[in-house]
Parts: sequence; structure tokens; C-alpha cells
Amino acid sequence: MIIIKSPDEIQLMRESGRVTAAILRSLEDIVKPGISTKDIGDYVEKTILAHGMTPTFKGYNGYPAGACVSVNDEIIHGIPQKSRLLRSGDIVSVDIGATWKGYVSDAARTYAVGEISDEARRLIEGTEACFFEGLRYCRAGCRLSDISHAIQCKAESAGFSVVRDFVGHGVGRDMHEEPQIPNYGKPGRGPRLAKGMVFAIEPMINAGGCEVEVLSDNWTAVTADGSLSAHYENTVVITEGEPELLTLEGVL
Repeated sequence: MIIIKSPDEIQLMRESGRVTAAILRSLEDIVKPGISTKDIGDYVEKTILAHGMTPTFKGYNGYPAGACVSVNDEIIHGIPQKSRLLRSGDIVSVDIGATWKGYVSDAARTYAVGEISDEARRLIEGTEACFFEGLRYCRAGCRLSDISHAIQCKAESAGFSVVRDFVGHGVGRDMHEEPQIPNYGKPGRGPRLAKGMVFAIEPMINAGGCEVEVLSDNWTAVTADGSLSAHYENTVVITEGEPELLTLEGVL
């Protein structure tokens, strides 16, 4: 069942989303060669706590950190490590969630570390473009799979592949609510979207094949062929008109 959020509930998520968005924006200046993935994770966690909110990921199903920090061929769920230092040419995805008065915002971005290849730049920009293509169908009356289909078509038309093992989802009191939202599929299927639904739309796009492996830490998902992967996510509210992005703009 898809939970319809009240205006008061959406306002709480809006406040959480503002902080989440601002942290992700601030990382544009923090992510540089020489920084460790743990430095990034610690910064995210401390900033969320400083605003009186809870890092949603910390302890979620046993996850040990306040952010997921995934480098190069790591798709999602990379565990921050002090020994993992970023180098010029890397790309790094940072996925974070903040909980405010019981309500969650969830968002991710992929950053360039120093000078990156044209292929890496095209992947980062293409993944963001996939999100905004899907967003066109985040409107009351559309079918859920219209979002999925739009993302897949945008990715594959650029020569990329779509991760199929992990999907977007509803979000609210829980980080993962119904429905699941794949980034692929045929259009015109699933429930019709309605005002008050809130989704985490999150294309995970690979430069190579779509196959995935999970490392021995039982968290970090990587591309099976070692190709680069990028991730772009926002928390989105379905309204009577244009969708509202809760995690796009914010000030700390």
C-alpha cells in the first residue's frame, strides 16, 4: 500500500530535505583528492546531528555509518573507510538520509574528484539527466512505471545500462516504503500517482553492463565488469501540478 502523506507530514519531510540538500551541495567543495571516504561520512553524520536530526542510515539493518560513500565501480552502499583515500580521476557517490521528528528525506549525488575522464563526466551528467527525465512523469494520473520507463530509455539511448538489482522506493516514516520503483520497465503499469505520495527516485546507471556483485562486507554493491557507476537521487512529492523536490535546494 502506498501511504499518502498529509501536508503536516510533508512539511516535516521538507525540513529534513532542506538539510539533506544543503549537505550534498556543500560536498561539492569538500570532495577533493586526498580526502578519505570516512572523512566524508563523518562530515555528513556530524552535520545532520548538528541540526538536531538523526542520520537515517546509521544502524539501519546494521549499516555502520551515517552515509554511503561509493567510489568508481561501487554502485551503492559503500562503507566509509579511513584508509580509502580519493584520487584525482575518481568519481564518488554519496547517499544520505536525515530523519526529523520521525520523517525521512533521502538523496544522493555523484561527484568528480579532481580531473576526471570524459566518459566519467558523461556518466555523471547522464545519470542526473535520467532522474529529470523520470521526474517528468512524477505527476498525478501517471502510472508508476512511466517513471521507470523514462529513466531506462534515457540511459540506454546514451549507451549506458540500468542497475536492476536495486530500485527507488516510497519514503516517509520509514526509509523504504511501498512502492518499489525500478529504473526500467514498460510504461503504463502499476498504480496511478496521486497527490501526497512521496518517492525516492534514484537512477543507478553503469557505463558498462548492468550486472552487479556484492562484496564480502555484505553491503558494497559493485559493477560485475568493473565499469564506472553513478547515482543521483531526490525525495519527490506528487502534487496537483509540478512535482516538488524536497532535497534539491537547502541552506545549512
